[in-house]
Amino acid sequence: MRLFTPTSLCLAAAAALLSVPPPASASTAPTRPAPTCAAPDARGFPLSTRIHDAPAGYEAGGGYGTWYLDLTNTTDRTCAAVHPVVVLVDEKRALRPSQPRLEFYDGPRTHPVHFETTDEAELVGAFDDGFPGFTVGPGKTLTVKVRLALTSDAVPNEVTANAAVVQRHDDDGDWIGQSNDYRFRISDDPLPDPSPTGTAPPARDEPLPFADELARTGLDTPAGLVTATALALTGGALLLVRRRR
Repeated sequence: MRLFTPTSLCLAAAAALLSVPPPASASTAPTRPAPTCAAPDARGFPLSTRIHDAPAGYEAGGGYGTWYLDLTNTTDRTCAAVHPVVVLVDEKRALRPSQPRLEFYDGPRTHPVHFETTDEAELVGAFDDGFPGFTVGPGKTLTVKVRLALTSDAVPNEVTANAAVVQRHDDDGDWIGQSNDYRFRISDDPLPDPSPTGTAPPARDEPLPFADELARTGLDTPAGLVTATALALTGGALLLVRRRR
């Protein structure tokens, strides 16, 4: 199975985050840019990101499995407007955007994560349905609860999940974190119920409002400011995701 590369993660994050416009308040009231995270080590990310306590497998059409995403702020500044972007790569390239049902928790409330397919057969989904993003204080760790189920039409498969983390600034953003790989299998045989939180909803095939194309573009930038850049363009809107140094 192909491992994630910085370029593919950055492009996937750009495409997914662009698919949902900023909250309405961001376009109707004066705003100030969210505080920019600055990594203490120029070679690292401001947010240390880790997926943990995740099931090894899921039954197609079975229950939700719960896992957790730790966002640790390694800086002395607050990181606001933080949006994880989950990227799924399946071994058979058979997984469709309607089949993974991913939700994340903001306190007691759950938010759906909608997936779209990239031109490299990756599924990408941003934690952004109008949600303003998470805030992580200096030196603090925020643990985000996530649950995943697969619809009954998902075929047996091996999948790798990874999370890129973006700090959004209206129509652009900074790439500020990247998680470990989380590998799991999809089975059509009954598996132990990964969690008692419910069953997967039926398959759905209606189109989702995500970016139609990824523009792979090289930019001339000041040395040390940007080490990974991705542009996504759709409907006249532009999102620049940068890794700050």
